[in-house]
Amino acid sequence: MEPLLNLLATSEKRYDALAELIADPQIVSDYQKIHQLSKERSHLEKGVLLYHQLIEIQREIEENTKFLHDNTDEEIRNWIREELETLEKRLLTLEQDLRQSILPHDNNDERNVMIEVRAGTGGEEAALFASEMFRAYMRYAQRVNWSMEIMNVNETGIGGMKEGVLEIRGLGAFSRLKHESGVHRVQRVPTTETGGRIHTSTITVAVLPEPEEVEVEISQDDLRIDTFRAGGHGGQNVQKVESAVRIIHIPSGLTVVCQDERSQIQNRTKAMTVLRTRLFEQERQRLEENVTAQRRSQVGSGERSEKIRTYNFPQSRVTDHRVGLTLHNLVGIMDGDLDEFIEALTKDEQAKKLEQALSVK
Repeated sequence: MEPLLNLLATSEKRYDALAELIADPQIVSDYQKIHQLSKERSHLEKGVLLYHQLIEIQREIEENTKFLHDNTDEEIRNWIREELETLEKRLLTLEQDLRQSILPHDNNDERNVMIEVRAGTGGEEAALFASEMFRAYMRYAQRVNWSMEIMNVNETGIGGMKEGVLEIRGLGAFSRLKHESGVHRVQRVPTTETGGRIHTSTITVAVLPEPEEVEVEISQDDLRIDTFRAGGHGGQNVQKVESAVRIIHIPSGLTVVCQDERSQIQNRTKAMTVLRTRLFEQERQRLEENVTAQRRSQVGSGERSEKIRTYNFPQSRVTDHRVGLTLHNLVGIMDGDLDEFIEALTKDEQAKKLEQALSVK
């Protein structure tokens, strides 16, 4: 209990300090800074209010305990015991709420996301599974009434995809989907397999928080923009007009290609959104001291041994290896029913954050 109280006392001091900073004439005109400080104070507010309630209940328990010790009237003593029992129950509930309130807040949790799905090892079978998972994330967005937009798809000849980029817009999208990042392994018999043997393939998924436009400044001098004729879907128009856009960010080396729209302007707008998101993620990883080239800290190299989740089609079984959860609902999961995995992974993350927060002296 003492580590929790120490942490809450620190939060209260920060809460009060933020009020003074927000009122500081030197920064009151800095809208972005004020917005940032206000969000932090808003996140701390619930915990501080609960902390004040905790102190009040502890005071009442102390007073009632002393009154019980000093009083000899048995009827009054029974009344005090009942009151103490009620206060102790309230205290236990309050402690649980407080433990949740002190969890470190990720400012990216409320953001929209960009999901990048890529075929890994396994050739055409990996490409087919990438296409199926891409659809699963689209179906999940539909289930929770979020809006979405396909930013780019690089298809293969028989319905698979080498790469797909999907933007999902909804409050808390990153907090719900961030645990999808990593290597997903599929085990099944490909349609082209005449011997009935089970093949193992992988895809990689990266879930990136999408920044506000003002948060990432991109100089036009740092960009090389090429146009070319699009391949894939789009009809005859894309074969005749250079509607596809490739943007190379020279300082970072990041390359973005968008070709799904008929209009070059639309493809360019989409490509800039994807580029801005990737640059934001690169900076986010740098600040967390986990920067690796091409987001490998999120998705790895695509090797089978790095999997976070396995989809076994013959047994209709899906296992998340991080929390040891196995569900026999493969059809539903491939149709976007991801909530059970999301809830388990969120609880696991919260438990680890709480342990870390309470261990800090």
